[in-house]
Amino acid sequence: MGVAPGRRGALMPLVDLLLALSVPVMWGLGLTVAKAAISADFPPILLMALRFALAGAVLVWFVRPPPARLMGRIFLITVLGATIQYSLTFTGLAGLDASTAGIVIQLEVPFAAALAALLLKDRLGWRRTLGMAVAFAGVAVIAGEPRFQGDLAPLLMVVGGAFTWSLAQVAIKTLGRVGGFTLVAWTAVFAAPQLFVASWLFEDGQVAAITHAGTLVWSAVVYLGVIMTGLGYAVWYHLLGRHRVNQVMPFLLLLPLVTAVSGVLLLGERLSVATLAGGALVIAGVAVIVLTRGPTRAPLPAPD
Repeated sequence: MGVAPGRRGALMPLVDLLLALSVPVMWGLGLTVAKAAISADFPPILLMALRFALAGAVLVWFVRPPPARLMGRIFLITVLGATIQYSLTFTGLAGLDASTAGIVIQLEVPFAAALAALLLKDRLGWRRTLGMAVAFAGVAVIAGEPRFQGDLAPLLMVVGGAFTWSLAQVAIKTLGRVGGFTLVAWTAVFAAPQLFVASWLFEDGQVAAITHAGTLVWSAVVYLGVIMTGLGYAVWYHLLGRHRVNQVMPFLLLLPLVTAVSGVLLLGERLSVATLAGGALVIAGVAVIVLTRGPTRAPLPAPD
């Protein structure tokens, strides 16, 4: 996405700075909101299906359809980068604190850097390699907590979700010039029916869950579909259209912080020493990858 002439290197106006700060807040709160709905015994894959059904219904009217020749490839990418990814991530979230999941999801960045180097021949460099090692070390510290001994499945599901998202980003690079917001809208359109099928295959009690869902669950669906996915991406692509990627991407480092704080304040979660230490390592590693100078392939950030 291009940058307006004369704006390279310019400081962000106050309005854009506030908008940039709003993105990690909207996306970081989303994981906490989803955790609250899942904790109310609502099936996580079904929650994602409703989220994308609403997002697609809202967004598809504001974008042009992608070229017909790309529809099949976008559908297949959606299977990997939406249906499988969100099923893994949010099923894993059911067994994790939102704050812990918010940290582990940051592995999307080192996974994306590694896959871009392997499959797209991007130059990794020693700084990004070091950042990757530090980020993975942080997750290892978290995984070593006593509460995960004997049951790493939820943590590994979130790690798997981060990996599948990153793999999908490599596939997205092969599509050529498809507008980011168009891709978000049509991903939602394709993902919703896929996720309903996935919920039917892997979950049960959907009818009872929808029938007995209260204000908390439906508020979560609206927040995830309209605010997190719709408004969040609208602001994100507005900023990418006005500023360099390297100016905007660092704001996403606030995502795990927002999720951790909101998890503590809204869900009563407690952050262990291991979570804090591991989280610091993950964020430091991701920061090295994001802030290292070099040719930038801006990944499509997952709102999660």
